[in-house]
Amino acid sequence: MNNLVLLALSILICLLAGFIGSFFTITGPGSWYANIEKPSFNPPNWVFAPVWTALFILMGIALFLVWKQGFANPQVKTALLIFAVQFILNILWSAFFFGLKSPLLAFIEIIVLWAFILLTIINFYNLSKPAGFLLIPYILWVTFAAALNFAIFWLNRA
Repeated sequence: MNNLVLLALSILICLLAGFIGSFFTITGPGSWYANIEKPSFNPPNWVFAPVWTALFILMGIALFLVWKQGFANPQVKTALLIFAVQFILNILWSAFFFGLKSPLLAFIEIIVLWAFILLTIINFYNLSKPAGFLLIPYILWVTFAAALNFAIFWLNRA
């Protein structure tokens, strides 16, 4: 496959996660999310879309750098499998938090997601140092999101 096509496909696949997650993410006036207690460090809603878009693009580039090495390499297969698991976990977080309105379930899930992001970084780094480094902003953001998620759970426990 042409590298440019593979790069575009990798980025589109990652942006797809954001698109799927957005089906669950309803934050407007009158929504469940708008009416729950949030911590003082909760960013304004408009911050999330550009941050996640940038992170999904970085994920796509990292995916490309590993994927282009070919499935014949067992390390590539393993790295892509771990990436796929974290990708699914990323989507599930939105379903748990916004869809099920369960900050506790979402917090438990985001801890598992964080572990799989770390495994992805390690596996990607072993195949392509730039691919590993491109995922650092992602794990930092998910670390922040986990803290935010926990704070929302704590503030709204009943």
